[in-house]
Amino acid sequence: MSEGKAAQAYRAIERMIVFQEVPPGSLVSESQLMERTGLGRTPVREALQQLARNRMVEIHPNKGVLIPPTSVEAELRMLELRRALEALAVRLAAERAGADVRERMTAMVELLAKDAFTLEAYADTVKDTHELIVEGAANEYLADAIAPAQGLSRRFWFAHVVDEQAEIAAGSSLHSRILTAILDGDADAAEAASRALNEYLIDFSYATLRSSR
Repeated sequence: MSEGKAAQAYRAIERMIVFQEVPPGSLVSESQLMERTGLGRTPVREALQQLARNRMVEIHPNKGVLIPPTSVEAELRMLELRRALEALAVRLAAERAGADVRERMTAMVELLAKDAFTLEAYADTVKDTHELIVEGAANEYLADAIAPAQGLSRRFWFAHVVDEQAEIAAGSSLHSRILTAILDGDADAAEAASRALNEYLIDFSYATLRSSR
């Protein structure tokens, strides 16, 4: 089984979770996920193991795969970690990103400048942006540490977004600022832009509390 199949399974299952096609609190089986992804048992199982390590699912032998619910409290604790890890990631990327990564970052900045995205298309750009920054940082240990925080944060955001276009515009601008600073080789500006993004996510999380009252 190629790594590509496992990566495909991961992306497909994560997408189902992010967009609540598999609702929080539900149990699903490997067989159901194989059917929905069109992929075999081995790539689906490997994807589930990685998703479990990233706290996106809980695997219960003989019962199934549980999609855990989200909470504002957990999101805010996670953002404490994400803020610190991303500050390091963007600084390293500003210093280390090679020509190939920088070329793809430039293309992403151009893509983020578009007037509008669908929610589904924006989900892909956010994930791809996160992966580009981590690739540019060139530290596999950081990549392993930051992936769960970013994945859980994406899941929370997409589960609670209300004014889609306003929030997409805000997020696109913030991500673009980070990438532009990295492309400029300005580590201080990249870190400041990263912290601005995380402050936005904190404010977004508290707003979900206010809107639920």
